[in-house]
Amino acid sequence: MTLTLLEGALLLFVLGCALGAALLRDTLASVMSFAAYSLGVSILWLILQAPDVGLTEAAVGAGIMTILLLVALANTVTPNADRLLESINPRTLVLVGGFVLVMGATVPALPAIGDPTAPVVGGEVTQYYLDNAYKQTDVKNAVTAVLAAYRGFDTLGEAVVVFAAGVAALSVLRREVFA
Repeated sequence: MTLTLLEGALLLFVLGCALGAALLRDTLASVMSFAAYSLGVSILWLILQAPDVGLTEAAVGAGIMTILLLVALANTVTPNADRLLESINPRTLVLVGGFVLVMGATVPALPAIGDPTAPVVGGEVTQYYLDNAYKQTDVKNAVTAVLAAYRGFDTLGEAVVVFAAGVAALSVLRREVFA
């Protein structure tokens, strides 16, 4: 698999934001880094042709979680926010670095996006959906048929997560506005 310039830049951005969220001592900067990380991951999901997962990540991760973290931050006091980086345990750094290297070593084994010989694209499941989606579901769009009919419980679960996160955010924000 070869990465395009956009994918490589986005991957570096996401990794940088993840490191920032984990290592920054200033909690506001850490929350903002987490929000940027989540938005970057949602764009990666879109590039990987999974818009439903990307939308959920953007709504819950970049949107609602950022709001909840900012509200929590506004209601707490940050002790000693002068230091930029927290002291890092070398053993933890080696463990996390090793994990990143192992995960990064698997990336070249992935098929290219849109590769017609990739197992998922040319597989039996994909062909089954393409052959049967229209007549079994009476839905004119194959993607909608898969999301609504074949993956209905998964899609319902995603909708419940987004709804629950929205209700929790509104509940917290209501208390903040009327307090």
